Amino acid sequence: MNQHAETRPPHGTVSLAQSSPTAGTFRDRDGALEWSGRQETVRIEPWGPDAVRVRARLGGPVLDGLPGALLPDAPATGSTVRIENGRGRLTVGALTVDVNAEGLIRFLRTDDLSELLAEERAHFWWPGPRLYTAVGNGHHRLEQRFSAYDDEKLYGLGQHQHGRLDQKGLVLDLVQRNAEVTIPVLTSSRGYTLLWNNPAIGRVELAGNGTRWVADSARQIDYWITAGTPADTQRRYSAVTGRTPMLPEWAAGFWQCKLRYRTQDELLAVAREYKRRNLPVDAIVCDFFHWTHLGEWRFDPKEWPDPAAMVRELDELGIKLVVSVWPSVSPLSENHPVMDQRGYFIGTQYGPMAHADWPDKEVASTVQVAFYDATNPDARAFVWSRIKENYLDPYGITAFWLDACEPELKPGFPENLRYWAGPGLEVGNLYPAENSRAFDEGLRAAGVDEVITLNRSAWAGSQRHGAALWSGDIGTDFATLRRQIAAGLNTALSGIPWWNTDIGGFHGGDPDDPAYREVLVRWFQFGALSPLMRLHGFRAPGMPLGPEMTGGPNEVWSYGDGAYPVLEKYLRLRERLKPYVLQVMREAHEEGLPVMRPLFLEFPGDQAAWTVDDAYLLGRDLLVAPVLTAGATARTTHLPVGARWTDAWTGRTYEGGTAVTVDAPLDRIPLFLRDGAELPIAG
Repeated sequence: MNQHAETRPPHGTVSLAQSSPTAGTFRDRDGALEWSGRQETVRIEPWGPDAVRVRARLGGPVLDGLPGALLPDAPATGSTVRIENGRGRLTVGALTVDVNAEGLIRFLRTDDLSELLAEERAHFWWPGPRLYTAVGNGHHRLEQRFSAYDDEKLYGLGQHQHGRLDQKGLVLDLVQRNAEVTIPVLTSSRGYTLLWNNPAIGRVELAGNGTRWVADSARQIDYWITAGTPADTQRRYSAVTGRTPMLPEWAAGFWQCKLRYRTQDELLAVAREYKRRNLPVDAIVCDFFHWTHLGEWRFDPKEWPDPAAMVRELDELGIKLVVSVWPSVSPLSENHPVMDQRGYFIGTQYGPMAHADWPDKEVASTVQVAFYDATNPDARAFVWSRIKENYLDPYGITAFWLDACEPELKPGFPENLRYWAGPGLEVGNLYPAENSRAFDEGLRAAGVDEVITLNRSAWAGSQRHGAALWSGDIGTDFATLRRQIAAGLNTALSGIPWWNTDIGGFHGGDPDDPAYREVLVRWFQFGALSPLMRLHGFRAPGMPLGPEMTGGPNEVWSYGDGAYPVLEKYLRLRERLKPYVLQVMREAHEEGLPVMRPLFLEFPGDQAAWTVDDAYLLGRDLLVAPVLTAGATARTTHLPVGARWTDAWTGRTYEGGTAVTVDAPLDRIPLFLRDGAELPIAG
């Protein structure tokens, strides 16, 4: 229950606005401001400090309990409601919401009542800022319009491969795809963060003549907004959607994987070689096709004859085993009949249940696989029971790679899907968060306190389930590497602090090609200074998709004598920085601040910092400027005003507020320490 700071009119007080023939009715409902008119109800209520939640519905009162990202209980906060002179006004700390007689909403800064964001009509007559177009059975195509501001910059919205940090001017689909992750939260340079609290398929248009959020089919408009600096709004957002748990210590180190280690002997040989060379390694991944059949979620004994012995040896070496788990189930799986009979698969509105064609063992062609319905609590419990029985109980495996969790449907027609939580168009973006929830809840019920899963997709709130995100199946060139900086920073501003890329990219890359070796080295440097550090990829020469497939070598000694000492140098740098990384991870856990930070998060008063899309802060004290072009031996970067910056390699100090050019030979990524911070960079 929210706590309110000012005496207000009695509960249910009604005010009939008289300013125009289209005026609606205002009510104060236990500290929430409610407007109704033209068969529409709009409810605005305090939802944490400096924040409100807005819900709007046509044809009845607003609904509780619909799928969304907000935690069920809002943080307690003081607020005031005032209804007078044909207007309603709700104030919550730094945010004031003003509603006119016709239901038009403006969000204001409380201190000077200047405008942060305002609804905007599409036309002076019709439609208004909120449009409901019926699609049947109480669902509507929803549109929510806001004004555009020429000087506004917009960040967040999950992870995308367009390479833009400031996303003003873009149109983005709200749908989950490999490497394109929808998390519908925006941070504005005007001083607010807004969550579109709706898992519906749709889009957001950040145009010069207005911003428009669209849900293709849903029951009501629902969004949350808070005012403040970028750091303050990150704290507020993470408080209402859930903070990430504390990162397990091992996960802050180096993760080794490739597509794919085909056998127990092959995986162990790699782990032993790392230890023989005395190279730091904390995790190794057992990738897909290690199973008997897709959706049986257990080791194939022909290739993995003694997992217990494998896990024991890895434990002795200090290496954590991470196992790939897919949400898809082959008709050859022993689990398929019972899951089908119990209704644990995603259904369809029309046609057969199968959702993708995929190779499986013991069959020459692809088979039609189903996907378990992660929005169904009974289906989550069943899948977890198989994971627990086949991985956790016998072998103590607690770390899982949740691949293809968009889910990766072929073709991707969400309008034909039927989930336990609702129709595909209404709830489709929720799936990856619910998939990670299955493992989070299962592990914790089994007494495992340290939870992390590696996910290819996410939604708002995924972070509270211990979900790490990686940037999907991407290319292997410098242009792709450069795009990952913006992708990572926008992910960070979307509430996901645990993020990484496949070091070197995924699709290809020849370890014997000197040009690719340069890409790999520069990417490895970036990876060492990322929230999570993980080497992965499908290296040349590849093989066709199927149970026998593997890629070329992808270990640090695979890239020649010239690259090896540089890669070793950054492995050891990561190892030295682990205490600092864990310190920053604790800030994410306790305060909700991201690990990988755009410069403006720490320096919002530096206007130039809002445009830097090729450098970032790792925590508070370390500025990272990756080398992102072939053949470069120098790097120019902006150092934010308001601090003194020390080149971590040379010790030279610079005043903030300038662009500096420093040497960047192949073995050096430019790093700068803030205000005399002491970190073990040079070793």
